[in-house]
Amino acid sequence: MDSNNAPTDTTVSFRINGKMQQLDLPPNVVLLDALRNRLGLTGTKKGCDHGQCGACTVLINGEAVNSCLALAVVHDGDDITTVEGLADGDTLAPLQAAFLEHDAYQCGYCTPGQLMSATELLGNDSVGTSDADVAEAMSGNICRCGAYKNIVSAIQQVRQGR
Repeated sequence: MDSNNAPTDTTVSFRINGKMQQLDLPPNVVLLDALRNRLGLTGTKKGCDHGQCGACTVLINGEAVNSCLALAVVHDGDDITTVEGLADGDTLAPLQAAFLEHDAYQCGYCTPGQLMSATELLGNDSVGTSDADVAEAMSGNICRCGAYKNIVSAIQQVRQGR
């Protein structure tokens, strides 16, 4: 700490969407704010700031995490994927294309978090195959528009196609 007892910045490095990034951050900065305000990755949305809505979901080392609850300095060295990292240039990931096809995006505010949670789900063979299983696995993501049926349909299409 410096002379006025303010926390000093800490240098952290992440691999974000395949690219190394280094930031000097105060120890109390959450990952969501580092992504949005320091790196300009605004696809990840700030919803409730309490980890209850899922709009801020990102993948950290392949695991879906609410970035509004994750201190950035704790994830030094981690591999982080945001919604910006799903597409390959202008080519949408199959899950993104399915969201468009099934109108699973509605207003779009929750869509980045939904996509990130669904990406983790697609890599998790322990989730059952029924629509109810998928809905339960996605229950940490709130859609204010009520597009749950469309979201599940999009996920199921991709699951069946792999």
